[in-house]
Amino acid sequence: MKLRAVCVLLTPPLMQFADLRGILQYVPRFRDRTFVIALDGEIAEAENFANLLLDLAVLRSLNIRIVLVHGARFQIARLAGEAGVPLSNNDGSGVTDATTLRVVLDASTRLTHEIMEGLSSVDLRAAVVNAVTAYPLGIIGGVDHEFTGRVDRIDAETLQMLLERGLVPVLPPLGFDGEGRSYRVNSDAVAVEVALALKAAKIIFLCESGSLEDHGQLVRQLSVSEAEEALKQRRGTLPRNLELKLDWAARACREGIARVHLLDGHQNEALLAEVFSNEGVGTMIHSNDYQMIRRAQKRDARRILALIRQSVEDDALVKRTRNDILAQIEDYYVLEVDRNIVGCIALHPFPEDGMAELACMYVARTNENAGYGRRLMAFVEALAREKGFSKMFALSTQAFVFLQQRGGFQEATPEDLPKARREKYEASGRRSRVLIKSLAPAASRT
Repeated sequence: MKLRAVCVLLTPPLMQFADLRGILQYVPRFRDRTFVIALDGEIAEAENFANLLLDLAVLRSLNIRIVLVHGARFQIARLAGEAGVPLSNNDGSGVTDATTLRVVLDASTRLTHEIMEGLSSVDLRAAVVNAVTAYPLGIIGGVDHEFTGRVDRIDAETLQMLLERGLVPVLPPLGFDGEGRSYRVNSDAVAVEVALALKAAKIIFLCESGSLEDHGQLVRQLSVSEAEEALKQRRGTLPRNLELKLDWAARACREGIARVHLLDGHQNEALLAEVFSNEGVGTMIHSNDYQMIRRAQKRDARRILALIRQSVEDDALVKRTRNDILAQIEDYYVLEVDRNIVGCIALHPFPEDGMAELACMYVARTNENAGYGRRLMAFVEALAREKGFSKMFALSTQAFVFLQQRGGFQEATPEDLPKARREKYEASGRRSRVLIKSLAPAASRT
């Protein structure tokens, strides 16, 4: 099992040998934490499902606790079609009459059994558990929803017991009341309630509809407020399944889940790539400070050097030693994504001239085109204003177009530099472009 797990981690194209250090950063953080995996019924019959099962085995081999919640919409619709039975509702959000409930019970039970067989095939021990207490959704807008249920309580104690014994609890989209009656419940709602009850680290939706896109570009992360705004603006234009998941993801984050991920369940290795990389391959909705710019500390000097090494070799950045960085460590700032440094920048002051230098701006190539360069630039510009500088300048051999177009810098001459900086500029022989930007005073907050 361990050998198989390693092979999955290294299988191209998403996981490369160079990614191992990055992966290992996450292992201590996630060890003994709980992930709730919410699986669409369509994905359970997709070609990639066997790979997903192996990915789950990898997570368990790293002592990550897994709870698997599955939907069954696809199987319910197919079974109803084969039997010629009309459904009162297909996605668990509308009316479930008695006839539809019988189809739901049959299709869900069959799928649960198939998932258990799949987990056994990758040596994962699992248990089907009736941990969801549900009551009727009731009458809404004058319509009795009959056997559609709402989650009332999750038996967290039983789930924790199973997790502590190394089992994977499997929950179908069903709930039961105190008198043994069955109700159809929305699987996304079950996943959220289970995650809240267990204080899970993540919910991962493996979707048929995939991740969120904007004009054909993957939306990699959204704060909970951004997710709610996206829902408001795009409601009715998104696939219904994706719209519901985005809604549940925002709700989960509002109620205390730190990370919710929307992944295309058809994409090979998407689960591992999402969990073990900074940016991932899906859409993440987050409730806390996923991204943070902070002042660099002495322990960051080596990481900054490693980050900029290739850019120094390409002559895009001036060569710096660790001692150079340590000598001016208070001028440096780093951008962290999920506690990994992916960018840096420095603001060197020249107070006698009322100027500050934007320097050592760099974003890791794996994190390009995410707006981090602009964010770093805006951060130090605001900082320079707060410190009362009237101008900010930058020296660049390769990024001058970016600084002009995205940062509003104007080309200048070496004579416009502070005297001390001009002397270093002339001694370097790099013939960098000189760029300057006038800064308006910081706005009053009275």
